[in-house]
Amino acid sequence: MNALTPLATAPPPGESTGNIWDWDFAVEIFPEILTAFIQVTLLVTVVGTAIAAVLGLVIAILIRVLPAPLAFIVRWAANFVRMTPIVVQLLVLYYGFTWMDPLLIGFIVFGVHYATYMSEVYRAGIDSVPKGQWEATKALSMSAGRTWRRVIIPQALRSTIPSLGNYAISMFKDTPFLFVISVAEMVSVAQDLGGLTFRYTEAITIAGLIFLAASYPTALLINRLEKRLAYAN
Repeated sequence: MNALTPLATAPPPGESTGNIWDWDFAVEIFPEILTAFIQVTLLVTVVGTAIAAVLGLVIAILIRVLPAPLAFIVRWAANFVRMTPIVVQLLVLYYGFTWMDPLLIGFIVFGVHYATYMSEVYRAGIDSVPKGQWEATKALSMSAGRTWRRVIIPQALRSTIPSLGNYAISMFKDTPFLFVISVAEMVSVAQDLGGLTFRYTEAITIAGLIFLAASYPTALLINRLEKRLAYAN
């Protein structure tokens, strides 16, 4: 964390700054909070979403194609991860794999945790594919791999993309949990800056506005995509 200039030093005990909002202080700390957002918060969200999207699809397909005993094991493991708090999962890996970089732990935990949610979205999308599509692929003697790649997955994705996007936004808002494994994401950096100066209003407000500026346009885009896909159907 960069050293703050004298402007941002804490007031003497018992002395108030007299201002609810200090624009000079807000401008001073904004670059550091924004850097934490880009280097940690946004990075974990992007990487975690990529892992979750791919792994979630794999889980959904395995549950459908594996023999019943193996499918049960995969389903049980997914349910176990989904029902365990993400904070607990972060701490287990953090203390159980001390050699692992905390940021890497964040990638893994967020990716795997949200993969279990996305697998349910994929499962619903796969189940929504008309039975006639499956029968047509058999009539054409299509291989299982080609059936999934060319017919089932493309149709399933049309109805699942909006929900997958919503989970990506949820992951984005859960990134402050990284503070439990000492990862300096945006909110913890803002809190540290507030603690050094006893001015939390500016720091926490800036972090909240960055969250809003990133998530709200994404939510609007997902809603528009959902309507477009609904019309396409």
